Amino acid sequence: MQSLIHWLGLKTVPGVGNRLFLNLLQQFGEPEKVFSASREALLQVDGVSDRLSSVIKGYEIPEEVHEDLALVEKNGAGIITFSDSNYPTLLRHIHDPPPVLYVYGKLRPDSLNIAIVGSRNATSYGRTVTERLSGDLSQRGFTIVSGMARGIDSAAHAGTLAVGGKTVAVLGCGLGTIYPAENRKLFHRITENGAVVSEFSFMTPPEAHNFPVRNRIISGVSLGTVIVEATHQSGSLITARLAAEQGREVFAVPGSVKSFKSMGTHRLIKEGAKLVEHADDIVEELNITQEALPDDTSVASSIRLTSAEEKVLDKLSPYPIHIDNLVRELSLSAGHVSGLLLQLELKGLVTQTPGKFFSRGEL
Repeated sequence: MQSLIHWLGLKTVPGVGNRLFLNLLQQFGEPEKVFSASREALLQVDGVSDRLSSVIKGYEIPEEVHEDLALVEKNGAGIITFSDSNYPTLLRHIHDPPPVLYVYGKLRPDSLNIAIVGSRNATSYGRTVTERLSGDLSQRGFTIVSGMARGIDSAAHAGTLAVGGKTVAVLGCGLGTIYPAENRKLFHRITENGAVVSEFSFMTPPEAHNFPVRNRIISGVSLGTVIVEATHQSGSLITARLAAEQGREVFAVPGSVKSFKSMGTHRLIKEGAKLVEHADDIVEELNITQEALPDDTSVASSIRLTSAEEKVLDKLSPYPIHIDNLVRELSLSAGHVSGLLLQLELKGLVTQTPGKFFSRGEL
């Protein structure tokens, strides 16, 4: 308890950022010794000025820090410090790792993490691709990391949970503030099948400047980051840039050339991001041998189709098409096409969206 007070207290000292926090930690071993160190000893640390050494020596840990820790304990959350053995291994190696992480659930330090992020205002295509991709990666032994935002992030978590996989949500607010509010149920499901994580104090509101900051954690705990649907100005591109700066892989799912929501992902591909169509594209790029991952059996490979069903499936893509267009292209009756679509939907190969639109249900 007392040790955590000093960890959280040192974070609140004006002028002590993440890098300087770790410099102090390296010099003194633990935050408590930082507060008890002499001004002369403090001045030996790179980044500590004469003024800052005086601030640290005379600093009184605010009451808000004690209240914060009390809320963490009262609500059954936990705090992982940089010195803990269960601090995420990959996160230790980024430029400015957070000294502490607030955690609901279980955060595994050495899990195979893949981040999947994208547009908050996602299309049905984007959500379908994301759910299938996250589910397939989960079944191959990966933990899916995202930000629990609306759209692609929520689809990444949902797709993972649908197959019983592990997922981690990194928040741009405190654990005591579920944002967006409609994700309350998703929040609790994630804590039961992985972890919800934040570097912000427990009741921190979802302020705009927090989200670019948290993106470095999403990419930092992951072997690679997959971008699904992003405009030219998308915040997801910040995560992609951070991943590249951290020496991690960047992946992008292509979309329609007519969709402005895929302009950002297409730009990433032009700049060298790995184009992703299937989970195998990611596994191969990361050079992870199949022996190191759970066996995978393709569901589609075990499904037998009639010749008529194959013809219908050939006319479909991940982008929805209206049934009337299918009828015209196949030169079949509307009733026949409707029956074939129903059979394909029951086999899990076709997805219907409102308005009698149909798309392939597989990546």
